[in-house]
Amino acid sequence: MARSLANIIYKGIAAYPAASSTLLITYITSASGGIWILLPGILHFSTTVPNDPDTHEDFRPSNKIQSSGLSLKDIVEQDVKENPVMIYMKGVPEVPRCGFSALAVRVLKEYNVPLSARNILEDLELKSAVKSFSHWPTFPQIFINGEFVGGSDIILSMHQSGELKEKLKEIAEKQHKAK
Repeated sequence: MARSLANIIYKGIAAYPAASSTLLITYITSASGGIWILLPGILHFSTTVPNDPDTHEDFRPSNKIQSSGLSLKDIVEQDVKENPVMIYMKGVPEVPRCGFSALAVRVLKEYNVPLSARNILEDLELKSAVKSFSHWPTFPQIFINGEFVGGSDIILSMHQSGELKEKLKEIAEKQHKAK
């Protein structure tokens, strides 16, 4: 993300007098996981969003899910139980925010099955709850018929071997009959 963000910034400041073809862009990762991008003499900024009272609420991390009154554990259990294909990902299927999430969505969409998703970037507590539920550290996380299947690498491997087609066959048939 930082490199693509830096490319956008570089393109935007290329006409700036201090910018040259040998512009050095420095990335520093902070302890909180944020990324500082340093353009010597031009620009310094962070990609982290402060979570302090002085930050406008539009820019604070949201916790929209908690308003339902259910615990996050209950919400994850309900998601997995009620949705034949559930993906916890960075971003949403229409606009994935990482390559692994994009790959998983692209593979799953090949089967024309209903795809339910939650954006883990909207709620860090949700991200932790999903990790606890699946006992899996990375995202995306895909559940099919209530069973944790894995991430994008596993979905891709299952797709290539034909195993994913078999696993999604019943869901695809129900979807086809409903049309």
